[in-house]
This record gives sequence, structure tokens and C-alpha cells, in this order.
Amino acid sequence: MRPYAKLYLTRKGERAARSGHPWVYGEEVTHVDGQYKTGDLVDVLSEKGKYLGTGFANDISKIRVRIISRNANDRFDEAFWQRRVQYALAYRRTVMGEKDFSCCRLIFGDADEMPGLTVDRYNDLLVAQTLCYGMDVVKPVIFKALTDQLRHMGVIIRGIYERNDVRVRELDGMEQYKGWYETPYLPEPGSALTTIDENGILYDVDVENGQKTGFFLDQKYNRLAVAKIAAGHHVLDCFTHTGAFALNAARGGAASVTAVDISDEAVSMTRENIRRNGLEDKVTAMQANVFDLLTDLADHKNHDYDFIILDPPAFTKSGHTVRNAIRGYKEINLKAMKLLPRGGYLATCSCSHFMRDDLFRSMLADAASDAGVHLRQIEGRQQSPDHPILWNVPETNYLKFYLFQVV
Repeated sequence: MRPYAKLYLTRKGERAARSGHPWVYGEEVTHVDGQYKTGDLVDVLSEKGKYLGTGFANDISKIRVRIISRNANDRFDEAFWQRRVQYALAYRRTVMGEKDFSCCRLIFGDADEMPGLTVDRYNDLLVAQTLCYGMDVVKPVIFKALTDQLRHMGVIIRGIYERNDVRVRELDGMEQYKGWYETPYLPEPGSALTTIDENGILYDVDVENGQKTGFFLDQKYNRLAVAKIAAGHHVLDCFTHTGAFALNAARGGAASVTAVDISDEAVSMTRENIRRNGLEDKVTAMQANVFDLLTDLADHKNHDYDFIILDPPAFTKSGHTVRNAIRGYKEINLKAMKLLPRGGYLATCSCSHFMRDDLFRSMLADAASDAGVHLRQIEGRQQSPDHPILWNVPETNYLKFYLFQVV
């Protein structure tokens, strides 16, 4: 006799569960057999009572159950979570290699069957974010498994910083906060600053105050793709954040690089990263609104740049605002295409899951048509493999990155 309450699903919910998607929405539950509270494990069954999986329940959230296993023989004890962590770490060491393993995403939520949990490694610090109530309950087991298994690999972690300062936690019935995870098995962590080496470029990462978990790791290899073709070009890096694309372009041999962001804090970080890497002679950081800057450059018929990089923040975080997002993406891409000389280069991205690849490509085609240019695709890329994509979970596929020559 299984000890879990049973939630019976509609046929629509059953189809989604059978397809491998781990989310069960509230409207897909027809009735419940047994008692449970938020964060408890429950069994999910078809209308006819066939077992579909076990997951964390939450009546507060739109997502009523997050399935973590489809094996009725699984026991959700400490050993279960240790295996999940082991699989996640082994995968990263394989796909990232030993050097890049020092700075990568170790756990990527549903893609690692640990829903709502993100853990990034920045050298000797881990940064965690928990957006699922059930995972918040079991995180002590997971965090200990992470530090133990990393220690066995020869990696000493001095602290785990929790970046749970996001509003979406409230939708799952949890409070917002940030701070060091307190545990007797880790030493006093000290500073929230650490230094990482990505693609041979050094960055100071502030895990307490940086965006997201401190740094955007998912563009790691896309930055290398930019560096590969940057030699001799005059580069404009828009929405630069920490200057990562700009610095990779400079290391790739760019003749000059201008890094632009609207945030004074981002520009200050970029300037410090420029100085740290000794690239002051090639890279300049400036504060400006990218939309206004591109308009001003076009108005003055400024064609100083023959390589433009567009890496904006997500213009849409829901399906309801996709139309507005398309307009925003088209505006900046159209302006960039008009600014570039024939034979110039464009790197352009979207980090929103809701901006599907087909929509992004259609937008780029429309922008090229309006600009009177053609796009010669060099590469189409996605997020780095430490952010794995599950084909049965479309939400894990979010980053679009294209490199073009404009002809």
C-alpha cells in the first residue's frame, strides 16, 4: 500500500503526463483520494487509476503537482536524492570538461528532475535558487549531497549562497530572502565575491548582488563563437551587462569594441572587467539606452561598426506579452541591420522561452526585409549544455542565438 494521496487527472492531464511533461495543472485534477499538505509527495493517476508518477503537491500554485519520478518502485529517501545529484554532476563533468566544470550550472530544475531548483557553481561558491515548495523541503539533503560529492572530486566549496529574492517564490507559498545557507558542514564562507575564469577571461562575480545568480553562464560557448569571427572588426556590444561578449570579441582580435548598457552598475562592472583583463586599449564601456543609441547612430548615418551584438534581457516573461516583445526585438534588429555595412556581422539573441524559435526567426526575416538586406547564417546556437534541453519539456529550451553576415 503506497503512503501517498492520489490525484486523478483529466484525459488532457494524462496525455501531458504520459508525454513526459512533469507539470500537472490544477484544472487537470478531477478528484483526490487521501490527505496531503503543501510540499508533500503525492501519486498522480489516470482517470482509470493507472499510475503516472509521483511528485510534489502544492494547492497554492497553478502547477498542482511537479512530477519527480515515474517509477512506482522509487523510494524518496536520502539515497534517491544523492543519485539525482550524482547524475547531474557526472553529466556536467562530461559535457563541460574539467576546466569549464569550475564555472557552470550544476542543477537545472526539471532538466535534472529536480523541479524549481537551480544551482550554479562559481569556482569555490555555489549559488542556489529554489522555486518549488517541495524542493525547498528536501534541499538540505541535496545541498549536502552536492558538497560531499564535489569534495570527493577534489572540489572544496566554501559556501552556498541562496538567491531566493524573487517574487515567483510567493506564487508557491514561500517567502523571499537571500543569504548564506547555514550548515555545520561548511566553514564560514566569508566574502560573497569570487573570481571565475570563463574562456580565458577573468570576472569578479558578486553572488549576493549580481543579476540572477551572479553571472549569465548560458552564453559561454556563444561568446566563443563571437570571438572566433571578431578579428579586425569594430564591434558594438549592446546590453553588455558584465561586458562578457565585448571581452570575448576583444580577445578574439577585434580592432575596437564599444560595450553599452543602460545600467550604471553594469557599466561599472564592465569597466572593472576590462581593467582586470588588461583590455583598456581595445574596449570602451558607455552608459546609454540601446534603443536611443541605435536610433541616434542611424540618424547621424554612423557606420563605424561592422559587427553588432544584441543580447537583450527577456522582452517577455509570459505568453500574453509576446506580440509586444516581437515589436521590441524587431526594432533593435532592424536598426542594427540598417547600421551595418554590407558584409558586416550580426549576433542576435533572445533568452525568453515564450519567444519561440519560429517566432524569433520570423521576426528576423521581417526585419531583414524591411532593412532591405539578406541574412547569411553562420551559426544558429542555443544555451550551453550545462543547461540541458529536454525535448519533452519545452520550457527548458529558451535561448536562441544567431550569427549572421548581412549582405
